[in-house]
Amino acid sequence: MGSAMPTEKIILGIDPGTNIMGYGVLKVMGRQAEMVAMGVIDLHKFEDHYLKLGHIFERISGIISSYLPDEMAIEAPFFGKNVQSMLKLGRAQGVAMAAAIQRQVPITEYAPMKIKMAITGRGTASKEQVADMLRRMLKLNEEDMGKYMDATDALGAAYCHYLQMGRPESDKKFSSWKDFARKKGII
Repeated sequence: MGSAMPTEKIILGIDPGTNIMGYGVLKVMGRQAEMVAMGVIDLHKFEDHYLKLGHIFERISGIISSYLPDEMAIEAPFFGKNVQSMLKLGRAQGVAMAAAIQRQVPITEYAPMKIKMAITGRGTASKEQVADMLRRMLKLNEEDMGKYMDATDALGAAYCHYLQMGRPESDKKFSSWKDFARKKGII
């Protein structure tokens, strides 16, 4: 078979944050994706920004050691916040990336709009809409979703990366996202 798809791939998704950082781990088997883990790194207890960065590095390194991802998909910070917030968010993202680089895990960065578009078909979709579509596509229970949208945003980054991997299934033509969802049994 001339398929370029590996038989198994683990994708780590990261939603960077300075108070809550989300992560999601997706296992891809052929053409199927399933959630392995999803959660958050709570950074509220650290008052010092540098201590937060150290904790991010330790936790992301630990997640990488636990799940051995083949690739990392990380959400790019969006612009529009104040400059100090952007600097802190960029540092948090950079530290997460450094943990992956140290372990030779290739990184792909995705804009929030691209992730939303890949999952819902709308670049302006809400976090709740992204979470609901992920729940349906990955056949997750409501209790699997957790209370933080940062975790589902991270899982969304991983799922967006999975969709970008050139699945043979993506050659099929659908007339709309509704048609796609109906044919996939999502709705």
